[in-house]
This record gives sequence, C-alpha cells and structure tokens, in this order.
Amino acid sequence: MTEKERRIVSLTLLPHQAADNNVIHSHLLKMKELESIEIKSFKVIKRSIDARKKPVKVNLEIAVSSEDGSSPDVKTREYRKLSENAPSLIIVGAGPAGLFAGLKAIELGIKPIIIERGKDVDSRKQDIADISRKGVVDKDSNYCFGEGGAGTFSDGKLFTRSKKRGSVTDVLEILHQFGASEDILIESHPHIGSDRLPKIIKRIREKIRECGGVVRFNCRMDNLLISNGKVLGIITSTGEKIEGPVVLATGHSARDTIKMLKESGVGMEPKGLAIGVRLEHPQTLIDKMQYHSKEGRGKYLPAATYSFVNQAEGRGVYSFCMCPGGVIVPAVSDTGQIVVNGMSASARSGKWANSGYVVEIHPGDIRGFEQEGDLEMLALQEYLEKRFYDNRGGCLKAPAQKINDFLKGRISDELPQTSYAPGIYPSDFNQLFPLEISKRLKSGLEQIGKRCKEFISDQGIMIGLESRTSSPVRIPRDKETLHHVDIEGLYPVGEGAGYAGGIVSSAIDGMNCVEAFYKNAVNNG
Repeated sequence: MTEKERRIVSLTLLPHQAADNNVIHSHLLKMKELESIEIKSFKVIKRSIDARKKPVKVNLEIAVSSEDGSSPDVKTREYRKLSENAPSLIIVGAGPAGLFAGLKAIELGIKPIIIERGKDVDSRKQDIADISRKGVVDKDSNYCFGEGGAGTFSDGKLFTRSKKRGSVTDVLEILHQFGASEDILIESHPHIGSDRLPKIIKRIREKIRECGGVVRFNCRMDNLLISNGKVLGIITSTGEKIEGPVVLATGHSARDTIKMLKESGVGMEPKGLAIGVRLEHPQTLIDKMQYHSKEGRGKYLPAATYSFVNQAEGRGVYSFCMCPGGVIVPAVSDTGQIVVNGMSASARSGKWANSGYVVEIHPGDIRGFEQEGDLEMLALQEYLEKRFYDNRGGCLKAPAQKINDFLKGRISDELPQTSYAPGIYPSDFNQLFPLEISKRLKSGLEQIGKRCKEFISDQGIMIGLESRTSSPVRIPRDKETLHHVDIEGLYPVGEGAGYAGGIVSSAIDGMNCVEAFYKNAVNNG
C-alpha cells in the first residue's frame, strides 16, 4: 500500500462519539489532511482517555485507507520444529521471562528446557482457591509460583514504561497471536485479565512443546553447578542433573533459591524496593472522582483508574498496580506470613477498586537492617510479612485500617466491606510499620487528600501487607553479554534478578537474554 493510500490521523472526541464508527467517519470526512484520498476503510489503532479535566475526552489514532477492509498489519511469528541436534538452554522458571525466553530460543533454533517449581496453570487454580477458602498454602504452587508466574493470577496488566529495553509491541503481538484480544494492541494501558491470561499461557507452553522444547512442572532447581567461573548445569528437586547454560528466571519471591545461589558463590547485591499497603475504595467513588461526574463513568467509559506519585522525606510514595473493578488476594508463598496483592478480571466490573500504595526503600533506610549485607532487603520483607501475620480466626485474615483513622492515629472501630475473601480485622499500621515507612505513607496520603478529599473518606481502607513489589536483590550481569559478571553461562533475567517489573518488561528481558546467549555462542564458535 502506498503512502497516498493510507494515512495515520489523530482525533479527540467525547466518549459517546468515540464509541460510534459513524460519528468517527463523519469527523474523518471533515479533516483537511484526508481531502486527497477516498476513505473506504479506517481502523482505530491507539486509544487513550484524557480525564484531566471535564469533559472527559477520548484520544484516537486512526489508520485511514482508500482500500476496502485494509488495516495495519500485525506481525505473526512462526515457530518451527527444532532439529534433533539443536543446542539446549536450561530456563529456570515458567513466568513471562521464562516462557518468552523459551519462544525466542525456538525462533533461534535453540531447544529450551524449562523447569518450573510449581504446577501447570490448570492445577494451580485449585491451589490458589484453597489459599482463600481453607488458608492452605502450597509453597510451590500459589499466587507467586507456578506456570505463568505471579502475573497470571494477579491481574495481567501489560502497561510498562520500559521502552528502552526492547519492543513492547513485540510482546503484545505475541500475546495477541496466542489468544489475547486485539484491544491490547490499541489501548494505552493494555490489560488481559486473570480470567483470560491462563489460557494464553497454556497455548504458549503447548507451542513450545510442539516445537520440541521441554516444559516440566513440579521441578525445582535445588543446586547450580559451577566450576572455574562457568555454569555446568543444575541439580533438580528430583535429583536429576541437567547440563548446559542457564537462564535464571525465578521470579521475585524465590527466597530459597536466592539463598542457595548466594551459598553457591553467585554474586548479588541488595536492591531498593517498595513496601506498603493495598488501598481499597468502592469503584463508584473512584469513577466519580476521576471522571469529575456525580453520575460516575456512565455507559461509554471504563472503570476509572488513578495514579499518585508523591515525595516524602526524600523517598517516593506512590500508587502501584492499580486494579479497577478488582479484588485483593492473599499473595503468600509460605505459612506464617501475610502478603496481599490485587487483580482484575478482563471486564473490570467488580464493586471495588484497589491499588498498592507503597514507600520507596533503599538499603540502609530501616534501622535494624543495616548490617544484613546482600540479603538486607530480603530480611526486611520476611520480618514485616511475619509481623503482619496474626492468624486470628484462621484463614489468613489481614490487618486493616480506615485511611482516615490511620492519619489520625486510631484503630478503626469498624471496617467497611472488602473484596479480600479471607477477611480483615482492625489494626494500627502506625504500630505495625517501622516509623520510616508509616510516616512517609501518612505524608503521601495527606498530599493526596489536599487534591482529592473524597479519596481520604471513611470509605477508603488500607489492607496490609503489600511487599512483593519487586525482587529484594539484583544479580549483576555484564552489559554486553548479559551473563553474570563473574560466571559464564548464567543469565539472570526478569523480576527475580532485579531487571524487570511486570509481565511485559520481564518478557522483553527474557527474550533479550536469549538473543545475547545466541550471539555469544556464535561469536565463540
């Protein structure tokens, strides 16, 4: 198609107008830049909402063509059967970093051997249900561990700011190829949803196996084999020895693996992270607040989101992983701890909105954890998760407090309804958190209250603990080869290694490391 036959234009319309193709077409006919072509077809290729002021507008980017039914092409990747003598690459972890590393390996003619400590995505559903219903935690199959990683059952948001790390479009197109809605290629903040993502993850696994790759569940890496600064392979929890280079894609919660790696001589360093709470409000309140309307979002707007970024005593305090129309879930990976996270189904039609609200923490910030060395931040996570655990009434009930009461330093007499299935009980976060966290949370919320008084109403509650925002360590790697700075053949990737934050950035990092491995192998003969 020539340039004259296809143009990309931008339109800003009211929500009801943006939902009507006839209205869009009439506006296109009036645009001067389209006077020279006959408009026979058009397609919205990007959509975003501008709710900064009233009235709310919808920004559209539209591909216009003089040909019938023509639209921009979406790239489809071809994954071919591997040859019998294809070189192997061990990939530890079947989260987004591991699975996308597996797909990239197949593209490059490399046989991925993916081992995952947890269960396949279908079996994992039952274990996750048992956490809320029975308070039973399978240490290898939960919200953090299992096929698809932490993102599979905690929302499936695809928004990332990691533009410099690789092609976000590549990741979105691959997810679309395996069954995600075309909307993820269009929306400014794409989202799949925890109800749909498992099927996509399963199709990716099936394609890897179909091409000759290996995916094994209930198989944990218990030892990493290193000799003379080079990885020789791994020993699994079944006692099997697998030889070859290793992509380390363990996710942000594999503390036993982190400790094992440190004991094996793998260099690492403490990494700053963020710790706080989940904030929960009625979704109708957020809709009214964000869309500047007493009627809420109406028929043509989605459940509203929010994003708050503040500073308190030199540290960021910000909302994180906002889940409109979602629920709060128990994201524990072991007994004797409380960890919460948020998720939304694809429709985002639930009664509540929730978001992490967290304080940026650097190594040395919290008194009492300055001398923990490389595992300082891991120790802080473990300490707080145990401190927040009470188990009153059983079944992983979580401490909670009205936002207003937290700011006034009093325990809530009663708490509003919540989406958190195991239940909540009144507590005082001013006492549970170290002062360095609680005072910054308070400052951040007070700053929000000056702009959005309704956000700090009695309808808003805090539920703790939100602590798995990222890995507590970073495993350093060479900038060019992407393998460990001291260990050849070890490729630390994704969230667990400290190089990503979410599904898309983890997937990009996994693909980048396999490409680096391939280049290293070619260059070294």
